Formats: sequence, structure tokens, C-alpha cells
Amino acid sequence: MMHASGSLAASFLLASFCAAPIAAAAASKAQDLVREGIRYENAEGVPRDYAKAHDLYCTAARMDNAEAYLRMGWMYANARGYERDDQIANTMFRRAAKLGNHAAARLAQLIRSDLKHDKLPDCLIRRVTPPPRIDGLTPIAAGDLRRMLAGPRRELARSILELSQEFELDPRLVLAVLRTESNFDPLARSPKNAQGLMQLIPETAQRFAVRNVFDPVDNLRGGMRYLRWLLSYFRGDVALALAGYNAGEGAVDRARGVPPYPETRAYVQRIRALYPHDVHPYDARVTHPSPWLQQQARRAGAETRETTRSR
Repeated sequence: MMHASGSLAASFLLASFCAAPIAAAAASKAQDLVREGIRYENAEGVPRDYAKAHDLYCTAARMDNAEAYLRMGWMYANARGYERDDQIANTMFRRAAKLGNHAAARLAQLIRSDLKHDKLPDCLIRRVTPPPRIDGLTPIAAGDLRRMLAGPRRELARSILELSQEFELDPRLVLAVLRTESNFDPLARSPKNAQGLMQLIPETAQRFAVRNVFDPVDNLRGGMRYLRWLLSYFRGDVALALAGYNAGEGAVDRARGVPPYPETRAYVQRIRALYPHDVHPYDARVTHPSPWLQQQARRAGAETRETTRSR
């Protein structure tokens, strides 16, 4: 991942500064969804509707809101509108705890799961499609995955595939990013202090709730959260999302495209050679679109309407 140095320092500091209000807006939206969910769950001024509350919490949870995970866990732990399921409750509490919710950490100790893996409610997995077969990957990505599955990195390979499903990312794209960022080394550290498998700088790790950048699963979660967020922000444009991962979304917004930094352009080209797709599915609920993309879409719509009227 590229970061500020030399004459580009001011640009990257500005990119970080611009990212803060964007992240704050997303967090505020998620919290609004949780407040609305609480009203429906507890019949505060509206008829009690557990299903509506659950849907609102689930949408906020997709935006990595800790309280949303906590409240979903509480619903499953106490059979509030849904059959009691301690496995789902424990998973939700642990997710909330990883995002810094101390009450959830205590509840995760009280309500335990006998499963060794997470169990998610349907609303968090229903739109996920199975990962492609290895023979659907580009030759390099297929070779990477075969070697990992056959060697001591089997657990890492499984984590990559499982988390790709969870965050609704094409595992081929994730593999391409991993190969380019760290070559699958969980202890990698760049001269610019990008760390771990997905080469997260401390600011990005904090932004996406990564506690230990050198823990492979924790690092993968943070990197995939960021990649999912970028794909939503740039409405599925792979090149822009990759440029944002490398240089920051603020730099992409200012350039209104891939920034003219040699390192960023080479980075995008390297990954596109491994993942030659222009568009990736995205969840529009994760965040609002880039402002300049919105303007571009409005202009295109206006031009289309004008053309239609003139015919």
C-alpha cells in the first residue's frame, strides 16, 4: 500500500483528512439505523416489530457498527422475535467486542458457543455466492491457492475464502491484492509502516477495527472491510477501488480517477493483470458514493434525458 513520503506527504495527509468525515458520516448513518431498530424492538412510539428491528440492525452491522452486532446478539440470546440461538448470539457478541464494545465482550463470556467457527444470521450471508472453483482463477491466483491448500498455509487459504464470502468479495480479487501487497506473508512490514497480509497502515487498521495487524484473520478482516467499503464508495469500479486502497480514496476523488502517481498506477496495473475485471458487485448500503461519481452520474442522466427529448 502506498503512503505519503517526500513531496507527496501533504497530498496524502489531505487524503487522510478527507477520509475522516466520510467515515464519520457512515458511522452516523449506521447509528441512526440502530436507533430506529431500537424503537421497533421496544415499541417506542411505533408498533413492536422484531423483524423490522432485526433488518435495521443487520444493515448497520454490515457497516461494522458494534451496537448493531450487540443488539442482534441480544435478540438471539433472548429469543426476541427469533428462535434462541446461542451460537449466533456468541458470534454477534464477539464481533461487537472486536469493534470495542465492552458489554458485548462480557456477554460473549456468558453466552458461549460449542462451535469452532462463526455462525451468522441469514441476513448477513443470504446474498453470498459460493467461491469459484480453482480452475476459474487466473493461472497465477490458482497456483497460489493450490500451494496454500496443499501446504502449511491451509488455514490461511480457508480464512481467505471464508472471509471473502462474508464480505461479499470475489476471492480472485482478494488473492490478487494479497499477492501484490505482501506475497502472503502475515509478518510483512513495508518501509512506510504498512503491516501484515493486507499491508494496513496504523490509521487504516484503527479505522476498520483491527486490534492486531499481525494476526492473519484480524488483518484480513480489516483489509477486506476496507476493500468492500471502497467498492461501495466507487460503485464497483475495480480500478478506482484499487487506486483508493493504494493511495487513499481522497486522492482518487481529487484526481477524479486513478491518481497520476507512478507507484499507484503500477500497483493498479499489477493487480489488474491478475484480476482483469472492470466491475465488481457492491453493496450500496455500506456507504454513499463518491461525490464526483454522483455528479458524473447526474450529468450522464441529464444528457440521456435531453437526447431522448430531442428525438
